[in-house]
Amino acid sequence: MNNSTPTNELTPPQPDILIQFDDVSLIRNQRPLVSHITWQVAAGQRWIIVGPNGAGKTTLMRLAAAEEFPSTGTIWLLGERIGRTDMRDLRAAIGMCSSAVASRIPTGEKVIDLVVSAGYAILGRWREEYDSEDLDRAAGMLTQVGADHLSDRTWGTLSEGERKRVLIARSLMANPELLLLDEPSAGMDLGGREDLVAYLGELATDPDAPTLVMVTHHVEEIPTGFTHALLLDQGGIVTTGPIDQVLTSDNLNAAFHQPIQVDHVGGRFFAHR
Repeated sequence: MNNSTPTNELTPPQPDILIQFDDVSLIRNQRPLVSHITWQVAAGQRWIIVGPNGAGKTTLMRLAAAEEFPSTGTIWLLGERIGRTDMRDLRAAIGMCSSAVASRIPTGEKVIDLVVSAGYAILGRWREEYDSEDLDRAAGMLTQVGADHLSDRTWGTLSEGERKRVLIARSLMANPELLLLDEPSAGMDLGGREDLVAYLGELATDPDAPTLVMVTHHVEEIPTGFTHALLLDQGGIVTTGPIDQVLTSDNLNAAFHQPIQVDHVGGRFFAHR
């Protein structure tokens, strides 16, 4: 079902293709973390990446965020070929929400400073001075994710759900073309998860929102409005394409190596034995 068509690695993809992987592998200590990945993401699409532990989901996201170089194959991001462009400029155009970002934030960092600094592709506020337009935009991003009341709080005082909302606000601050969400619901309780899923569903149906790619372990965490899915196992693609064609019982059985029944109710997916 993989309906991505590789391009010539020397020819940029069409302008509406924001992510283009051509036969990409990443090898560490002689072990492939992802292997022979060919994948396209077009502007306006909303992608889910699903797979078991160790399938290569986070590695794929790090490659898509220009945080890793492939061992073999070619990657184009936002029309730029990885390895042939300034990675700092490219990373500034990609919003990333992940536990790796969260782990680098000092506990005393003020929320508004954490968000406003993203507009300058730095983590946290040091001696920089920001104008009122920057601060107003940061406040607006916090309001958009329902976290405006956290503006003066410090990172160390936030709950897991509050942290996820702040990280999403930060990732939206620079008005990215591409927004990558690596397990945004991880560690949240049921109420917090459902609040976040509802917000991401609103974001997915907003025509002005960036193109979205989200990793999850659980199909129950997939918001409404997502259009495509990529199913990974052991570093390779099981199948990819329109979400309803990918997230089937047969495909999840193949990826997770156990019998799984998938139900699709009210625009949400639910899995059980």
